[in-house]
Amino acid sequence: MPIDERFPRPTVMGVVNVTPDSFSDGGELVRPADAIAWARQLVEKGAGLVDIGGESTRPGADAVSVEEELRRIEPVLAGLEGVAVSIDTSKAAVAERALELGAELVNDVTALRGDASMAALVAEHGAYVCLMHMQGEPRTMQESPRYDDVVSEVAAFLEERLAFAVSEGIREELVCLDPGIGFGKTPDQNLELVRRLDRLVAIGRPIVVGFSRKSTLARVLGDSGSSRGTVAASVGVAVAAYERGASILRAHDVRETIEAIAVAAAVERGTVTA
Repeated sequence: MPIDERFPRPTVMGVVNVTPDSFSDGGELVRPADAIAWARQLVEKGAGLVDIGGESTRPGADAVSVEEELRRIEPVLAGLEGVAVSIDTSKAAVAERALELGAELVNDVTALRGDASMAALVAEHGAYVCLMHMQGEPRTMQESPRYDDVVSEVAAFLEERLAFAVSEGIREELVCLDPGIGFGKTPDQNLELVRRLDRLVAIGRPIVVGFSRKSTLARVLGDSGSSRGTVAASVGVAVAAYERGASILRAHDVRETIEAIAVAAAVERGTVTA
């Protein structure tokens, strides 16, 4: 089934970080039972899928071993039978185990560049995959990111990675694309990517936007010292992204995002019901 049929627009992807150091919720869900319960709550609130991450990709984050990442995610995935799950990893060994445990989508922040085995693995399993743009790598990506035209350069990168994925045997209908908000971009560049999201939508694949709680939102509201945006700001940018064509909104605050997007979708249709 094509990804846009399995996760039709608009879909909200709930965030479940089982890490001690993620920027927004690090340490909150390190106990598997807590992570499982939270993921199921997000589904009850309307999430179309939940994104399980065992390694932080915040600016400055340290890498973790395959063994540690598996230790964090395996018991959580084992407890989420029947839930639509994506695995947030750039390691093929982690992705393979996650797919064995029922994950449907591999959310790779390196767009298949981090592990030479990843593309073949995704193709072999017929899994959905999200290819994300990132300038640099997590430990260094926010050290003076530079672009001549951030939207054109991100679009060109995503087009190239999509072509690569297809050349490796991944069916194009299974691919979604993510501009990588906060991954090697300044606050203004993050906002420009959403403002001109139509350029990325024109590539022809579903676009994922993950702006939830990111520090750019705090900057917009005049709080230059905060690393975390508010719920209201996160919902506001989710609606802006949806109105510009985003298909999947990655969010921490699922119910609030879903309610706001539902109203935006009703306005787009001009009717209360679909």
